[in-house]
Amino acid sequence: MSARLLATLATLFSGVRDLLPIIVVIGFFQIAVLQQPVPHLERILLGALLVAIGLSLFLRGLEMGLFPIGESLAYALARKGSLAWLLLFAFALGFGTTVAEPTLIAIAGEAARVAAGGGVIADSDAARADYAFGLRITVALSVGTAIVLGVFRILKGWPVHYLILGGYLGVVVLTPFAPAEIVGIAYDSGGVTTSSITVPLVTALGVGLASSIRGRNPMIDGFGLIAFASLTPMIFVMAYGALR
Repeated sequence: MSARLLATLATLFSGVRDLLPIIVVIGFFQIAVLQQPVPHLERILLGALLVAIGLSLFLRGLEMGLFPIGESLAYALARKGSLAWLLLFAFALGFGTTVAEPTLIAIAGEAARVAAGGGVIADSDAARADYAFGLRITVALSVGTAIVLGVFRILKGWPVHYLILGGYLGVVVLTPFAPAEIVGIAYDSGGVTTSSITVPLVTALGVGLASSIRGRNPMIDGFGLIAFASLTPMIFVMAYGALR
């Protein structure tokens, strides 16, 4: 059996193992607490199996393709010495991965549905689609900006905690001035951006960039980009709500 096949099987086993606690918790509360049979058991088991397989294949794909290409591109652009291309790549990576993030698409659609039900926007398909699209673009722009800021931090060697403290101070100051109906969405948008697509590529960018710069430690300087990616959407979305 080849090493690649063994690695894939190991990843599949890891995916099943990671999913098992969720199944156990749901099964315990359904059977022991609610004392009811599990509805559509066969569909749930099939869905859990498909999720485990999909998660395993996704993680294997990250290891084989996305992590290496993210690191190599960041390393090559840094060695090329073109700051403009490096920053453009950082922004495009942050924007592109976020706008395609499944969790962001889901929460933007749900936010639009609730906003329409609450009378914030017109209750029509066009209004809901426009609201959800505007929210996705706003969050994607914020993450692109965050990654550019994070790249600057790595290049300049700025301490990450000062930037994080300043960012959260901005969130606290902006919160009372933002519309009440957008604050919760803004705070949640910071979490949904750091999910399955964005995190691996952004992490690979930071590690690859720190590895290519003399005097930078990938363990110390290569991480921290995700913190910016979860912080800036809160500021951008609250500003988006105030300006709509």
